Amino acid sequence: MSTTHEEITLAAQDGIPVVDLRELIDANLYMPFPFQRNPHASEAAAGVDAWLSTWGLTDDPAVAAMISGTRPAELAAYNSPTMDAGLLQIMANQIAYQFIFDDRAEDVGRHTPGRLLPMLCESIAILRDGQPPTTPLGAALADLHRQVRERCTPAQAARWAWNSREYVHGLLYEAVAQTHSVPVGSGLCRSIRSLIAGVEPFYPLCEAAQPCELTPEEIHHPVMRRLSRLSADAAVWIPDLFSAVKEQRAGGVINLALAYQRSHRCSLPVAVTLATWHINSTIREFEELYGELEPELTPSGVGYVEGMAGWIRGCYFWSRTVPRYADAMAAPSVP
Repeated sequence: MSTTHEEITLAAQDGIPVVDLRELIDANLYMPFPFQRNPHASEAAAGVDAWLSTWGLTDDPAVAAMISGTRPAELAAYNSPTMDAGLLQIMANQIAYQFIFDDRAEDVGRHTPGRLLPMLCESIAILRDGQPPTTPLGAALADLHRQVRERCTPAQAARWAWNSREYVHGLLYEAVAQTHSVPVGSGLCRSIRSLIAGVEPFYPLCEAAQPCELTPEEIHHPVMRRLSRLSADAAVWIPDLFSAVKEQRAGGVINLALAYQRSHRCSLPVAVTLATWHINSTIREFEELYGELEPELTPSGVGYVEGMAGWIRGCYFWSRTVPRYADAMAAPSVP
């Protein structure tokens, strides 16, 4: 979606000054999917705590505090309101794992990118070759992979592993961008953000929640592939709006709102407004394409796409209240 100078001027006139960035997002974001919550949320939260403790991932107080402020089971419950308790637990465990893995990879990659390679190579070896883990993070990933294989069909588990490997590889791109002296443009930022979104690894779990496995014609349909890309982008860009202040203070680079701010040299609220318009066009394209494809889909295919839509909805309602992004209420109104 193109953004003209007139649109930037309009955003500045209508959106500035703004004290509460969350109010700005709520006022401008197009969200056609209503709030829902899985009734097994509290069980999933307890399960996440137990699972992370089993693998020693929350032995570090900083990691335990991050998980407390991130509420992975809540995100799972908002994304997948009709999923059964067992599958929801895998979903919540995976969200918790990815938050820990992503935060650690970002920290290591920003300061010493070379030290990121063993961490990523271990993950690829586990996911691709079934190699035994050598670290607590690797052990947790191996167990997560086991859970997926036990619950999903072989084809679904293979898709899960492939999508997870793409996410791992994407972290190398982020590390390069974080340490490069040349500012990352909005187009390149979106490309890298797509790779590290970490949303598409969850889609095979959405498929596993359906009565039947999707047919090859459905899963590989060009429109279905486009829906997958649109939903993953919208789902991860929405938290970018709420995390922009946090990322700006931490020196983050791969964030949609911050990319708009760099490109247009505008205030953060203006950048958030521009990014929101881009997200709105993405969600509307998702709706339109889904409407065109739905008559051709089986009931399982419909449920699968509804699972994609659930990630858009869930990421929005989770981002609004999660402590991790509480700083969104205190956005500066000047560049």
